[in-house]
Amino acid sequence: MKSIWYFVGLMLATMGAIITASALYSLANPPAESKVLAHLHPDLWWGFLMLAFGIFFALLHRRKTVR
Repeated sequence: MKSIWYFVGLMLATMGAIITASALYSLANPPAESKVLAHLHPDLWWGFLMLAFGIFFALLHRRKTVR
């Protein structure tokens, strides 16, 4: 069995990739009416952060098995 942290890393990486893709799409096609702090692009930051931590966890725990 794989460690639970491997699957947590895969989920974080998947969700981070989805959020980053959504943020890049909204960056390329901005909405007609912008939010108050939209110029900071928090979805892009959180997407990159989740993607980075997900890849880190998945690579760190990829070979560990639980008995």
